[in-house]
Amino acid sequence: MNEPLLEVKNLKKYFPVTGGFFKKTIGYVKAADDISFEIKKRETLGLVGESGCGKSTIGRSILRLHEPTSGEVYYKGKNVIRASKNEMKKLRKEMQIVFQDPYSSLNPRMTVGQIISEPIVQHGIMKNGKKLEERIKELLEKCGLASYHTNRYPHQFSGGQRQRIGIARALTLNPSFIVADEPVSALDVSIQSQVLNLMMDLQEELGLSYLFISHDLSVVRHISNRIGVMYLGSLVELSGKKDLFESPKHPYTKALLSAIPEANPRKRKKQVILKGDIPSNVNPPSGCKFHTRCPYVMDICKEASPEFRELGDKHFVACHMAK
Repeated sequence: MNEPLLEVKNLKKYFPVTGGFFKKTIGYVKAADDISFEIKKRETLGLVGESGCGKSTIGRSILRLHEPTSGEVYYKGKNVIRASKNEMKKLRKEMQIVFQDPYSSLNPRMTVGQIISEPIVQHGIMKNGKKLEERIKELLEKCGLASYHTNRYPHQFSGGQRQRIGIARALTLNPSFIVADEPVSALDVSIQSQVLNLMMDLQEELGLSYLFISHDLSVVRHISNRIGVMYLGSLVELSGKKDLFESPKHPYTKALLSAIPEANPRKRKKQVILKGDIPSNVNPPSGCKFHTRCPYVMDICKEASPEFRELGDKHFVACHMAK
């Protein structure tokens, strides 16, 4: 339990920005800038932040759907970034992804049975036949769908059902690690809880580890063991769920937590309003990236980038004033 299943070390992903008649590279979008964390077996790490902060880029870079600019990713001690094509094909069986949009991630011309069976056939695990049909029905039922849904097409399902199909497809090769890229953000609130509970039940049953990406702290609080907060391509805080909600250290984390609605109308809390616009990822501000919006900004924040350091009990933060 103490050994990390996945280790991410100094991961960077820069996208080139081109301009001019000859489309020369004139800059880079620093989508993920020096990211480090680890995920243990049966653990869920939640990754939160505003839209465009680089959350999805990190998930896709770990799986090499985007080739990282630099850094290392280790899965069960194997270097994913330096893996050959054949080695990567083997790792694909153990590292899967559930996409944000449950409709666009499913081929509309394929039936549910064909969608779920495709990875099994491509990896040569089973050929078309009775055993494969039984495996498809088993996965559908495990994800809360009926066996007779096999011959239906994606457009015949609701959004929640389509996301269950996406989860079933991710489970076909018996993975140990799944990147869940905002899997419930496109669903109704009532359906969100059903899908989250399904993912938690599957984690308990199959021993899965998740990197759960979301912009909703309430959702992340429900499913995660630890939470990482991102801002402009960088991790600004990382700690256990309880510690983060009860004792946030970074001003950006405090602002996010203050924006969560209270269920009790009589209970009021002071909301932290961030002023100014989010800086550009192409030309981020010097020093701390958050200093242009921080209500506690100091002179050192404008000059020196804060170190991502541990304050105690595995609570990491990148802030000059954090204690």
